[in-house]
Amino acid sequence: MCDNMIQLNNKCEMCMDCPLGKTRTNLVFGVGKPNADIMFIGEGPGEQEDLKGEPFVGKAGILLDKLLNCVHFDRHKNIYIANIVKCRPPHNRDPLDDEQQACMHWLEDQINIVSPKIIVCLGRIAAQKLIDKDIRITKDHGKIYNINGVAMMPVLHPAALLRNENLLPGTFEDFLKLRELYDEMGLAK
Repeated sequence: MCDNMIQLNNKCEMCMDCPLGKTRTNLVFGVGKPNADIMFIGEGPGEQEDLKGEPFVGKAGILLDKLLNCVHFDRHKNIYIANIVKCRPPHNRDPLDDEQQACMHWLEDQINIVSPKIIVCLGRIAAQKLIDKDIRITKDHGKIYNINGVAMMPVLHPAALLRNENLLPGTFEDFLKLRELYDEMGLAK
């Protein structure tokens, strides 16, 4: 276990536990405040993230930033963003189970370092991996789950919102609910 995110990132840079490590351009470890009260977790990096080495920087990331800004959050000031897998799956396909398993210890260490009060799972894969394998993201988004003393909320992945803008109002409601939860928990500083 590493004491801080920099040490963990440096160790993760050397990881070749699955085939994704051999094909990455950059490791996409995480970004944000390393002791944030809220942590967002997606499934894995896409092409733009692989090129830049930062999660959620493509079109989906721009939309995520807009949603965050609407409820007065900022990826650099008061949240931490990571993914289950740290390397881009080919052609942006879903990460395979063995790839997710190979990376889970990195994510678990990130969660331990951040020690968030709230975890937001971005999309079906993250929600099923971290909350409940039977989650139906279109039905269960915005619900609050308490898992080991951490409030967890699944929301639709920003890439899904880009494909179907009709889903945006419901997601905006989820972000308003997130802000309300944050305020109710007395986390606003």
